Amino acid sequence: MQKFKIVPLSEEYASRLRQSQMDDFGHPVVEQVATGKGPCRVSLKPFVVGEDVRMLVSHSPFAIQNAFDQPGPIFINKKAVEAYKEVHRFPPEIKANKESFPLTLIGYNKEQKMVLTRLVGDDDPDLLIPQLLQDHAEVDYLHVRNAQACCYICKVERA
Repeated sequence: MQKFKIVPLSEEYASRLRQSQMDDFGHPVVEQVATGKGPCRVSLKPFVVGEDVRMLVSHSPFAIQNAFDQPGPIFINKKAVEAYKEVHRFPPEIKANKESFPLTLIGYNKEQKMVLTRLVGDDDPDLLIPQLLQDHAEVDYLHVRNAQACCYICKVERA
């Protein structure tokens, strides 16, 4: 039985950004050749440094505007990419590269209040996530963030 579901940003959201060239905050989309691995928040695959062109946009992963809302910069591939499909498995390319992707998990309740934080470190996210969801009934969903840059990577929901 699957215990969690990875939620990437949608292909439709990325397409809207590509077409409008403006993010949801009214900022112009910035296009640049990848200088870091990212990852793309749609495909959840690392960028190829020096090769892939990525779009830098401001993004808020929250539905409710409150003190816990954390808008910030994210990267999306400039070319249309398929959204991450293996949603019951943590993205393997992110999981395998702990140096480029140091991770933190932040748990929120139904009111979108932060109720849990956990550095992933050397733990396996495929094992850690179900354990956290089992041990913390108050957690409605998790955000995966880069532990160094603090930028949003993806959402994790209970399955």
